[in-house]
Amino acid sequence: MRINLVLELMDTPGQLIKVLNPISSLGANLVTVIHKRDYKNENGNVPVQLTIEGEHEDLKNVVERFEKLGFSIIEMDGVVKKEKITTIFFGHIVDQDLRDTMDRINDLDGVEIAAFDIKLNGEEESTALINIETDIGKKQTVFDKIAEIAEEKNLLVINEV
Repeated sequence: MRINLVLELMDTPGQLIKVLNPISSLGANLVTVIHKRDYKNENGNVPVQLTIEGEHEDLKNVVERFEKLGFSIIEMDGVVKKEKITTIFFGHIVDQDLRDTMDRINDLDGVEIAAFDIKLNGEEESTALINIETDIGKKQTVFDKIAEIAEEKNLLVINEV
């Protein structure tokens, strides 16, 4: 049995070897690897395409190990597993408990803030650009939570269309 995966890895030395080690140690074989270092996303991560083969249980164990090691599986056998959402908050973001805002988004099942960039303007209102990764089908849940937080904290929110 074969499985095709697309993972996102940090573009730092040693990341590719970390993802390749579990394959053979769990009884699977590497068929192909395409490491596209020229295609960095907004977080500086690079896609790595893998084709691995083995028994069903071995492949399942490899995927579980990747997830346990914190590797983001973007696609599995042509099925997109993660969606990316970009949103902007505008207002007194820091004064409205920034940690609480981030925790409430991250507490959603299958949702994780991948990047959070804030532009401070002294005592004036600030702008935060938030990149979120979510499991497929959870986009509306994320938008609803963001809208709830923005209304509660009196922030303007601009979601992607």
